[in-house]
Amino acid sequence: MDRVALRGLKARGHHGVFPKEREEGQTFIVDLVLGLDTRPAAVDDDLAKTVHYGIVAEEVVAVVEGEPVNLIETLAERIAQACLKHDGVQEVEVCVHKPDAPITVPFDDVTVTITRSRV
Repeated sequence: MDRVALRGLKARGHHGVFPKEREEGQTFIVDLVLGLDTRPAAVDDDLAKTVHYGIVAEEVVAVVEGEPVNLIETLAERIAQACLKHDGVQEVEVCVHKPDAPITVPFDDVTVTITRSRV
């Protein structure tokens, strides 16, 4: 299976279990790896035979900016399901970064990574 990756998609969302997170929001960063067969697109040099990663990026940002959820696990699942709606995408790995998570000790990042497939 071939891979198309989008790294560092940024959007502001209001996800989290604490009132401050819901009220003020924060930046979330999403990395995606889409699994699909790119051979038909490559042979015909045809965008319609692959995934349009620009549209996927816009849809992912819309999910992050959309309805708030408590957990980034839930956010990752919603993103994965949006990606799998695209014809040809057989598998997706989603990594959601929450670099401004409300943690009381120094840290660089918090991430949740999931893999989902049509099978």
